[in-house]
Amino acid sequence: MSALYLKKPLEDPNPFRGKKPSFQFWFQFLVLFCLLILYFCYAVSSNTQSLWESVSLKNSYRWLFIRVHQVKAPSYRVHPKHKAKLNEIKEIQEPSPIQAKGLQYHEAYPHNYRFIMDNLQVCYQNTPFLVLMVPVEPENIAARDVIRQTWGKDKVVQGEVVLTLFMLGLNWKSDVEKLTEENRKHQDLILSNFLDTYSNLTIKTMVIMDWLATRCPTATYGMKVDSDMFLNIDNLVIMLKMPGIPRVNYLTGMIMGNVPVIRTKDSKWYVPEEVYPYPQYPTYPLGMGYAFSNDLPAKFVEVSKSIKPFNIEDAYIGECIEKLGLSPKSPPDPSQFKAYNNKYDRCEFSKVITYILDSSEKLLEYWRDYKKPGAHCPKS
Repeated sequence: MSALYLKKPLEDPNPFRGKKPSFQFWFQFLVLFCLLILYFCYAVSSNTQSLWESVSLKNSYRWLFIRVHQVKAPSYRVHPKHKAKLNEIKEIQEPSPIQAKGLQYHEAYPHNYRFIMDNLQVCYQNTPFLVLMVPVEPENIAARDVIRQTWGKDKVVQGEVVLTLFMLGLNWKSDVEKLTEENRKHQDLILSNFLDTYSNLTIKTMVIMDWLATRCPTATYGMKVDSDMFLNIDNLVIMLKMPGIPRVNYLTGMIMGNVPVIRTKDSKWYVPEEVYPYPQYPTYPLGMGYAFSNDLPAKFVEVSKSIKPFNIEDAYIGECIEKLGLSPKSPPDPSQFKAYNNKYDRCEFSKVITYILDSSEKLLEYWRDYKKPGAHCPKS
Protein backbone atom coordinates (compact mmCIF):
# COMPACT_ATOMS: atom_id res chain seq x y z
CA MET A 1 0.00 0.00 0.00
CA SER A 2 1.24 3.48 -0.78
CA ALA A 3 2.65 5.41 2.14
CA LEU A 4 0.13 8.10 1.31
CA TYR A 5 -2.68 5.92 2.80
CA LEU A 6 -0.97 4.61 5.93
CA LYS A 7 -3.03 5.44 8.99
CA LYS A 8 -0.17 5.00 11.43
CA PRO A 9 2.06 8.07 11.38
CA LEU A 10 5.68 7.60 10.39
CA GLU A 11 8.22 7.73 13.17
CA ASP A 12 9.99 11.04 13.37
CA PRO A 13 13.62 10.46 12.32
CA ASN A 14 14.69 13.17 14.75
CA PRO A 15 13.83 11.95 18.31
CA PHE A 16 14.77 15.36 19.70
CA ARG A 17 12.22 17.33 17.70
CA GLY A 18 10.39 19.62 20.07
CA LYS A 19 12.88 19.03 22.89
CA LYS A 20 14.59 21.87 24.54
CA PRO A 21 17.89 22.92 22.91
CA SER A 22 19.72 22.44 26.19
CA PHE A 23 18.90 18.70 26.25
CA GLN A 24 20.27 18.28 22.70
CA PHE A 25 23.40 20.16 23.66
CA TRP A 26 24.07 18.04 26.75
CA PHE A 27 23.39 14.85 24.84
CA GLN A 28 25.93 15.85 22.16
CA PHE A 29 28.39 16.86 24.82
CA LEU A 30 27.93 13.48 26.52
CA VAL A 31 28.56 11.64 23.23
CA LEU A 32 31.71 13.65 22.67
CA PHE A 33 32.88 12.99 26.24
CA CYS A 34 32.34 9.25 25.82
CA LEU A 35 34.25 9.26 22.54
CA LEU A 36 37.14 11.05 24.19
CA ILE A 37 37.22 8.57 27.09
CA LEU A 38 37.20 5.63 24.69
CA TYR A 39 39.99 7.16 22.67
CA PHE A 40 42.26 7.88 25.61
CA CYS A 41 41.77 4.33 26.87
CA TYR A 42 42.77 3.06 23.45
CA ALA A 43 45.75 5.44 23.24
CA VAL A 44 47.11 4.38 26.63
CA SER A 45 46.86 0.68 25.77
CA SER A 46 48.30 0.84 22.26
CA ASN A 47 50.42 4.01 22.37
CA THR A 48 49.40 4.87 18.82
CA GLN A 49 48.04 7.91 17.05
CA SER A 50 47.32 11.23 18.67
CA LEU A 51 43.82 12.62 18.94
CA TRP A 52 44.03 14.65 15.73
CA GLU A 53 45.42 11.72 13.78
CA SER A 54 42.39 9.58 14.55
CA VAL A 55 40.27 10.21 11.51
CA SER A 56 36.96 8.79 12.69
CA LEU A 57 37.13 10.64 16.00
CA LYS A 58 38.16 13.87 14.30
CA ASN A 59 35.17 13.62 11.96
CA SER A 60 32.83 12.91 14.86
CA TYR A 61 34.17 15.90 16.73
CA ARG A 62 33.84 18.13 13.67
CA TRP A 63 30.20 17.05 13.21
CA LEU A 64 29.36 17.72 16.84
CA PHE A 65 31.22 21.00 16.86
CA ILE A 66 29.38 22.25 13.79
CA ARG A 67 25.99 21.19 15.23
CA VAL A 68 26.62 22.78 18.63
CA HIS A 69 28.34 25.92 17.41
CA GLN A 70 26.37 26.95 14.35
CA VAL A 71 26.96 30.63 14.84
CA LYS A 72 27.65 33.37 12.37
CA ALA A 73 31.29 34.31 11.97
CA PRO A 74 32.10 37.78 13.28
CA SER A 75 32.77 40.51 10.77
CA TYR A 76 35.98 42.50 11.05
CA ARG A 77 36.73 45.98 9.87
CA VAL A 78 39.27 46.06 7.05
CA HIS A 79 41.54 49.03 6.54
CA PRO A 80 40.62 50.69 3.19
CA LYS A 81 44.17 50.24 1.86
CA HIS A 82 44.13 46.53 2.69
CA LYS A 83 40.64 46.13 1.28
CA ALA A 84 41.78 47.68 -2.00
CA LYS A 85 44.70 45.27 -2.10
CA LEU A 86 42.42 42.29 -1.50
CA ASN A 87 40.11 43.42 -4.27
CA GLU A 88 43.11 43.89 -6.55
CA ILE A 89 44.37 40.36 -5.91
CA LYS A 90 40.85 38.95 -6.39
CA GLU A 91 40.70 40.71 -9.72
CA ILE A 92 44.02 39.15 -10.71
CA GLN A 93 42.92 35.67 -9.75
CA GLU A 94 39.50 35.92 -11.35
CA PRO A 95 39.86 37.57 -14.79
CA SER A 96 36.61 38.46 -16.39
CA PRO A 97 35.49 36.10 -19.18
CA ILE A 98 35.95 37.27 -22.73
CA GLN A 99 33.69 36.98 -25.73
CA ALA A 100 36.22 36.07 -28.42
CA LYS A 101 34.55 34.10 -31.18
CA GLY A 102 35.69 30.50 -31.43
CA LEU A 103 37.68 30.62 -28.19
CA GLN A 104 38.09 27.17 -26.66
CA TYR A 105 40.90 27.53 -24.11
CA HIS A 106 41.14 30.96 -22.60
CA GLU A 107 43.37 30.82 -19.49
CA ALA A 108 46.44 31.95 -21.45
CA TYR A 109 44.53 34.10 -23.91
CA PRO A 110 45.93 37.60 -23.30
CA HIS A 111 42.67 39.47 -23.89
CA ASN A 112 41.55 38.01 -20.57
CA TYR A 113 43.82 40.52 -18.92
CA ARG A 114 44.36 44.24 -19.09
CA PHE A 115 47.33 46.56 -18.83
CA ILE A 116 47.48 48.49 -15.57
CA MET A 117 50.64 50.34 -16.57
CA ASP A 118 51.71 50.91 -20.14
CA ASN A 119 54.15 52.87 -22.28
CA LEU A 120 52.23 53.40 -25.48
CA GLN A 121 54.56 56.08 -26.79
CA VAL A 122 57.85 54.16 -26.85
CA CYS A 123 57.32 52.49 -30.22
CA TYR A 124 56.05 55.64 -31.89
CA GLN A 125 58.84 57.99 -30.89
CA ASN A 126 61.36 55.94 -32.89
CA THR A 127 60.30 52.85 -34.80
CA PRO A 128 62.42 50.08 -33.28
CA PHE A 129 64.33 47.49 -35.22
CA LEU A 130 64.30 45.19 -32.18
CA VAL A 131 62.24 45.09 -28.97
CA LEU A 132 63.64 43.09 -26.05
CA MET A 133 60.81 41.92 -23.79
CA VAL A 134 62.00 40.80 -20.37
CA PRO A 135 59.58 38.89 -18.09
CA VAL A 136 60.53 39.65 -14.50
CA GLU A 137 58.92 39.46 -11.07
CA PRO A 138 57.47 42.79 -9.91
CA GLU A 139 59.59 42.78 -6.74
CA ASN A 140 62.86 42.06 -8.60
CA ILE A 141 64.00 45.62 -9.09
CA ALA A 142 67.65 44.55 -8.71
CA ALA A 143 67.49 42.50 -11.91
CA ARG A 144 65.87 45.36 -13.80
CA ASP A 145 68.46 47.88 -12.59
CA VAL A 146 71.37 45.66 -13.63
CA ILE A 147 69.88 45.11 -17.10
CA ARG A 148 69.48 48.88 -17.42
CA GLN A 149 73.21 49.20 -16.72
CA THR A 150 74.28 46.41 -19.08
CA TRP A 151 72.73 44.99 -22.24
CA GLY A 152 69.53 47.03 -21.91
CA LYS A 153 71.35 50.35 -21.64
CA ASP A 154 71.97 51.32 -25.26
CA LYS A 155 69.07 52.59 -27.37
CA VAL A 156 71.01 52.32 -30.62
CA VAL A 157 73.00 49.14 -31.36
CA GLN A 158 74.87 48.57 -34.62
CA GLY A 159 73.01 51.56 -36.05
CA GLU A 160 69.56 50.17 -35.17
CA VAL A 161 67.00 51.35 -32.60
CA VAL A 162 66.60 48.80 -29.80
CA LEU A 163 64.07 48.99 -26.95
CA THR A 164 64.24 47.06 -23.69
CA LEU A 165 60.98 46.67 -21.77
CA PHE A 166 60.02 44.67 -18.68
CA MET A 167 56.79 42.68 -18.45
CA LEU A 168 55.33 42.31 -14.95
CA GLY A 169 52.22 40.83 -13.40
CA LEU A 170 50.99 41.28 -9.84
CA ASN A 171 51.35 39.24 -6.68
CA TRP A 172 51.18 39.69 -2.91
CA LYS A 173 54.57 41.40 -2.92
CA SER A 174 53.58 43.99 -5.49
CA ASP A 175 53.81 47.64 -4.55
CA VAL A 176 52.06 49.45 -7.37
CA GLU A 177 53.05 52.88 -6.04
CA LYS A 178 56.75 51.96 -6.16
CA LEU A 179 56.35 50.43 -9.60
CA THR A 180 54.64 53.62 -10.81
CA GLU A 181 57.53 55.68 -9.52
CA GLU A 182 60.05 53.31 -11.14
CA ASN A 183 58.23 53.57 -14.46
CA ARG A 184 58.04 57.34 -14.20
CA LYS A 185 61.82 57.35 -13.94
CA HIS A 186 62.67 54.80 -16.63
CA GLN A 187 59.53 54.48 -18.80
CA ASP A 188 60.17 50.80 -19.42
CA LEU A 189 57.63 48.87 -17.31
CA ILE A 190 54.52 47.13 -18.62
CA LEU A 191 52.23 45.91 -15.85
CA SER A 192 49.29 43.59 -16.43
CA ASN A 193 46.76 42.16 -13.97
CA PHE A 194 47.58 38.47 -14.34
CA LEU A 195 48.89 36.66 -11.29
CA ASP A 196 52.69 36.71 -11.55
CA THR A 197 53.81 33.20 -10.60
CA TYR A 198 56.14 30.62 -12.12
CA SER A 199 53.21 28.45 -13.17
CA ASN A 200 51.74 31.42 -15.08
CA LEU A 201 54.76 32.00 -17.34
CA THR A 202 52.69 30.93 -20.35
CA ILE A 203 50.18 33.67 -19.57
CA LYS A 204 53.04 36.15 -19.12
CA THR A 205 54.54 35.17 -22.47
CA MET A 206 51.23 35.51 -24.29
CA VAL A 207 50.65 38.94 -22.74
CA ILE A 208 54.09 39.90 -24.09
CA MET A 209 52.97 38.74 -27.55
CA ASP A 210 49.76 40.71 -27.27
CA TRP A 211 51.64 43.88 -26.30
CA LEU A 212 53.96 43.58 -29.29
CA ALA A 213 51.04 42.91 -31.62
CA THR A 214 48.87 45.78 -30.42
CA ARG A 215 51.33 48.39 -29.10
CA CYS A 216 54.41 47.89 -31.26
CA PRO A 217 53.40 46.38 -34.63
CA THR A 218 55.92 48.47 -36.57
CA ALA A 219 58.99 46.84 -34.97
CA THR A 220 60.94 44.50 -37.23
CA TYR A 221 61.91 41.91 -34.62
CA GLY A 222 61.11 41.02 -31.04
CA MET A 223 62.88 38.90 -28.48
CA LYS A 224 61.68 37.31 -25.29
CA VAL A 225 64.71 37.16 -23.02
CA ASP A 226 64.89 36.11 -19.37
CA SER A 227 66.20 38.46 -16.69
CA ASP A 228 69.03 36.12 -15.64
CA MET A 229 70.74 36.23 -19.04
CA PHE A 230 73.99 37.59 -20.40
CA LEU A 231 72.86 38.94 -23.77
CA ASN A 232 75.45 40.01 -26.30
CA ILE A 233 73.21 42.56 -27.93
CA ASP A 234 75.73 43.51 -30.63
CA ASN A 235 75.99 39.94 -31.87
CA LEU A 236 72.20 39.59 -31.81
CA VAL A 237 71.64 42.66 -33.99
CA ILE A 238 74.44 41.60 -36.34
CA MET A 239 72.77 38.21 -36.75
CA LEU A 240 69.32 39.71 -37.44
CA LYS A 241 70.81 42.03 -40.08
CA MET A 242 72.51 39.21 -41.95
CA PRO A 243 71.39 38.68 -45.58
CA GLY A 244 68.77 35.98 -45.83
CA ILE A 245 67.33 36.37 -42.32
CA PRO A 246 63.54 36.44 -42.87
CA ARG A 247 61.38 39.31 -41.65
CA VAL A 248 58.21 37.21 -41.55
CA ASN A 249 57.40 33.85 -39.96
CA TYR A 250 60.84 33.70 -38.34
CA LEU A 251 61.53 32.21 -34.92
CA THR A 252 65.01 31.28 -33.75
CA GLY A 253 67.12 30.57 -30.69
CA MET A 254 68.48 27.45 -29.04
CA ILE A 255 66.27 24.89 -30.80
CA MET A 256 65.00 21.93 -28.80
CA GLY A 257 63.62 18.85 -30.53
CA ASN A 258 62.15 15.53 -29.35
CA VAL A 259 61.92 16.74 -25.75
CA PRO A 260 59.91 14.29 -23.60
CA VAL A 261 57.16 15.60 -21.32
CA ILE A 262 58.17 15.20 -17.67
CA ARG A 263 55.62 13.21 -15.68
CA THR A 264 57.57 13.10 -12.39
CA LYS A 265 55.40 14.98 -9.90
CA ASP A 266 58.24 16.45 -7.85
CA SER A 267 59.87 18.00 -10.92
CA LYS A 268 59.77 21.74 -11.54
CA TRP A 269 58.68 20.98 -15.10
CA TYR A 270 56.02 18.39 -14.28
CA VAL A 271 53.02 18.38 -16.62
CA PRO A 272 50.14 15.93 -15.99
CA GLU A 273 48.62 13.98 -18.85
CA GLU A 274 45.24 15.66 -18.46
CA VAL A 275 46.94 19.00 -19.17
CA TYR A 276 49.18 17.80 -22.02
CA PRO A 277 48.46 14.27 -23.26
CA TYR A 278 51.32 13.81 -25.75
CA PRO A 279 54.59 12.08 -24.80
CA GLN A 280 56.85 14.78 -26.21
CA TYR A 281 56.74 18.47 -27.15
CA PRO A 282 56.96 19.88 -30.65
CA THR A 283 60.20 21.56 -31.67
CA TYR A 284 60.61 24.83 -29.79
CA PRO A 285 63.26 27.46 -28.91
CA LEU A 286 64.53 27.36 -25.33
CA GLY A 287 62.80 30.01 -23.24
CA MET A 288 65.98 31.70 -21.99
CA GLY A 289 65.92 33.86 -25.11
CA TYR A 290 64.38 33.51 -28.55
CA ALA A 291 64.08 36.05 -31.35
CA PHE A 292 61.23 36.33 -33.85
CA SER A 293 59.95 38.46 -36.67
CA ASN A 294 57.35 40.84 -35.32
CA ASP A 295 54.53 39.53 -37.49
CA LEU A 296 54.40 36.38 -35.31
CA PRO A 297 53.06 37.83 -32.02
CA ALA A 298 49.63 38.58 -33.52
CA LYS A 299 49.57 35.11 -35.08
CA PHE A 300 50.50 33.48 -31.77
CA VAL A 301 47.71 35.34 -29.99
CA GLU A 302 45.15 34.30 -32.58
CA VAL A 303 46.16 30.63 -32.75
CA SER A 304 46.32 30.36 -28.95
CA LYS A 305 42.51 30.46 -28.94
CA SER A 306 42.49 26.83 -29.99
CA ILE A 307 45.49 25.53 -28.00
CA LYS A 308 45.00 24.24 -24.50
CA PRO A 309 47.49 26.07 -22.26
CA PHE A 310 50.09 24.32 -20.14
CA ASN A 311 52.78 25.64 -17.86
CA ILE A 312 55.89 25.14 -20.01
CA GLU A 313 55.91 28.48 -21.80
CA ASP A 314 58.58 27.83 -24.43
CA ALA A 315 57.05 24.48 -25.38
CA TYR A 316 53.70 26.30 -25.64
CA ILE A 317 55.28 28.64 -28.19
CA GLY A 318 56.36 25.49 -30.01
CA GLU A 319 52.73 24.37 -30.05
CA CYS A 320 51.70 27.74 -31.48
CA ILE A 321 54.28 27.73 -34.25
CA GLU A 322 53.40 24.15 -35.19
CA LYS A 323 49.68 24.96 -35.24
CA LEU A 324 50.49 27.78 -37.66
CA GLY A 325 52.12 25.26 -39.99
CA LEU A 326 55.56 26.76 -39.36
CA SER A 327 58.67 25.68 -37.49
CA PRO A 328 61.54 27.36 -35.60
CA LYS A 329 64.70 27.97 -37.62
CA SER A 330 68.22 27.28 -36.44
CA PRO A 331 70.29 30.47 -36.18
CA PRO A 332 73.10 30.99 -38.70
CA ASP A 333 75.56 29.96 -35.99
CA PRO A 334 73.80 27.70 -33.44
CA SER A 335 76.79 27.87 -31.09
CA GLN A 336 75.92 31.51 -30.32
CA PHE A 337 72.83 30.50 -28.34
CA LYS A 338 74.17 28.77 -25.26
CA ALA A 339 72.56 27.90 -21.97
CA TYR A 340 74.82 27.57 -18.92
CA ASN A 341 78.44 28.59 -18.55
CA ASN A 342 80.69 27.32 -15.77
CA LYS A 343 83.15 30.20 -15.83
CA TYR A 344 83.60 33.59 -17.40
CA ASP A 345 85.94 33.97 -20.34
CA ARG A 346 86.13 37.36 -22.04
CA CYS A 347 86.91 35.89 -25.44
CA GLU A 348 84.13 33.30 -25.19
CA PHE A 349 81.54 35.88 -24.14
CA SER A 350 82.44 38.04 -27.12
CA LYS A 351 81.32 35.30 -29.52
CA VAL A 352 77.96 34.24 -28.07
CA ILE A 353 74.48 35.79 -28.02
CA THR A 354 73.09 34.19 -24.84
CA TYR A 355 74.34 32.66 -21.61
CA ILE A 356 72.33 31.87 -18.46
CA LEU A 357 73.95 33.32 -15.33
CA ASP A 358 73.55 32.66 -11.61
CA SER A 359 72.72 36.19 -10.52
CA SER A 360 72.42 39.85 -11.43
CA GLU A 361 75.70 40.46 -9.62
CA LYS A 362 77.45 38.09 -12.04
CA LEU A 363 75.91 39.89 -15.01
CA LEU A 364 77.19 43.25 -13.80
CA GLU A 365 80.65 41.83 -13.04
CA TYR A 366 81.00 40.10 -16.39
CA TRP A 367 79.60 43.00 -18.36
CA ARG A 368 82.02 45.51 -16.87
CA ASP A 369 84.94 43.28 -17.77
CA TYR A 370 83.56 42.54 -21.21
CA LYS A 371 83.19 46.25 -21.98
CA LYS A 372 86.73 47.18 -20.94
CA PRO A 373 88.88 48.65 -23.73
CA GLY A 374 91.08 46.27 -25.64
CA ALA A 375 90.77 43.10 -27.66
CA HIS A 376 88.41 40.47 -26.31
CA CYS A 377 90.53 37.58 -27.54
CA PRO A 378 94.32 37.28 -27.37
CA LYS A 379 96.14 37.37 -30.69
CA SER A 380 97.17 33.95 -31.88
